[in-house]
Amino acid sequence: MPETPEQLYERAAAALRMPPVHEWDTFPFDGDMRPRQLRPPADADPPRSGAQGVECDSCSKADVDYLWTNERWRLFAPQPNGLPVVVLLEAREHYAEPGDLPDELASDLGVMVARVERAVRSLPGIGRVHVCRWGDGSEHLHWWFMARPARFSQLIGSFAAVWDDVLPPTPDVVWRSNLDHVVQRLRDEKDRRAPSTT
Repeated sequence: MPETPEQLYERAAAALRMPPVHEWDTFPFDGDMRPRQLRPPADADPPRSGAQGVECDSCSKADVDYLWTNERWRLFAPQPNGLPVVVLLEAREHYAEPGDLPDELASDLGVMVARVERAVRSLPGIGRVHVCRWGDGSEHLHWWFMARPARFSQLIGSFAAVWDDVLPPTPDVVWRSNLDHVVQRLRDEKDRRAPSTT
């Protein structure tokens, strides 16, 4: 039988443990650390922005606000941060969860995840592209593509998202060039897949 949030809190609040982060090469911080106190569960999850498509920033943006678009998907980039490339893919229409997608769009999602990952990974100096799904801020369905620089063993794994905030921002000229490369790769792939008219 699954635990309720209250049962989980009762079991865990006084039994938090500190993982051996001092042994992890990928952990971005040094010094004495301890877990924060676990707060009891709230009455409800905090509301997400754009819930049910109402006042949704993504829905209100025009295609010109995006790096790349097609009839089903749109790609954009946040402000430059520490990793060489971070882009987000979102459904053109408003869906809240992956399970809400109609089957045809869900099937197309797999193709798009592969295409965007390939485009980002094709940038010289990229070791891996982390594809992430967090949905607690904005309800509009989106996926993160975070490019980890090659040969930085400390940046391997899930802490790459934290290193993105720890590393100094990528210089704007480099950031823009990296984004241009990703967009051109997406366009090139579309052109290669288009049926010949000759």
